[in-house]
Amino acid sequence: MRSRQSMQIPDPSRRFYPSLCITHDCNLDCVYCYQKHEANKKMSLETAKQCIDRVFAHVPKNLEFVELSFIGGEPLLEFELIKNIVEYTNRKNYSTPYIFFASTNGTLLTDDMKVWISANKEQLWLGLSLDGTKETHDHNRSNSFDQIDISFFRQNWPDQGVKMTLSEFSLRNLANDIKYIYSCGFSKIEGVNLYEGSFNWDKDEYIKLLIPQLTELVSFYVENDHLEPNQLMNKQIDLCETNKERMKFCGTGESAVFFDTDGKLYPCSFITPMTFMQNELDDIMKIDFTNVENFIDEECYKNCYIYSICSFCAGTNYLLNKTFKQRNKSKCRIQKLVMLFIADMKAKQIRKNPKIYDEEKLYYTIEAIKKIRSLYLNEFIIFENN
Repeated sequence: MRSRQSMQIPDPSRRFYPSLCITHDCNLDCVYCYQKHEANKKMSLETAKQCIDRVFAHVPKNLEFVELSFIGGEPLLEFELIKNIVEYTNRKNYSTPYIFFASTNGTLLTDDMKVWISANKEQLWLGLSLDGTKETHDHNRSNSFDQIDISFFRQNWPDQGVKMTLSEFSLRNLANDIKYIYSCGFSKIEGVNLYEGSFNWDKDEYIKLLIPQLTELVSFYVENDHLEPNQLMNKQIDLCETNKERMKFCGTGESAVFFDTDGKLYPCSFITPMTFMQNELDDIMKIDFTNVENFIDEECYKNCYIYSICSFCAGTNYLLNKTFKQRNKSKCRIQKLVMLFIADMKAKQIRKNPKIYDEEKLYYTIEAIKKIRSLYLNEFIIFENN
């Protein structure tokens, strides 16, 4: 198989993202984890082979590249199975190009594992979950910071960003945590996700904590314009002006399918027995995932200016509201706050380099900056001097 670096990998919309859950077990107990971990649930090699064969026999016609993820729990608990799956897939010589990916907490790597993984790093990419400095990471992720060989990830996959998940503890030190990850040599941060579940992110105390952190990050990104902003702030606000389509916005049930340890197929890596009861899963599986209308929140679509770039998880919507048609509103306020700072960052970047965008994108970005300020600024003025 050709390496990821040498292949012409299509943009994300052209990729098929199947996942194999090779274990429900995990060696950590993170503060924001929503999964039910069961140590006895592991995928057999025979089941894995069947899943692999099924994946390549059913690549959607409009997709041309397979990015197959190993998921847990913690996937490196089943490292020998990962090796066997990679070797089996290579022997099959499928015509569709592919890579493997595993998101890991990074705490289980042995010297022998590192040797094999380094030798196969162009086929198997590892994505590290890292929440920032030792203080923040240890609080969120079971005091595991000192067990991670950060340099191993940076040296083998310099273009692979880390995944960062925010807890309420993270907010007070967000800017420093993000700067720390860049200082480790990573070029981008894939995550910076507000953790999912029945948690209200829109409290005043969280807004107050986040404002100075976002202020600091805007200055940081304007000064260091060679860095790609973290995922929380890397929004193309010009789409608020140009993208009015009724869209699904995620691959649930189509490009992001999930095979559980027993080989049973589910819509995505969130909608699984680790998150939902069986009766809920039975109801979910009756839904037509190809019908965009099953995923449109009419209130948001008609009334929210940032609808097309607002971060959300379809699975969380169903977990909280028992429907995909109603978005989780517990992040609305904090999303608007983030958009204000993104608009501020874009404005300062344009002043610094007026040629940063082509003429059309520049126009719509400026229009979005003005609209976001007019819509949301007054809501947060009360925090200006607090």
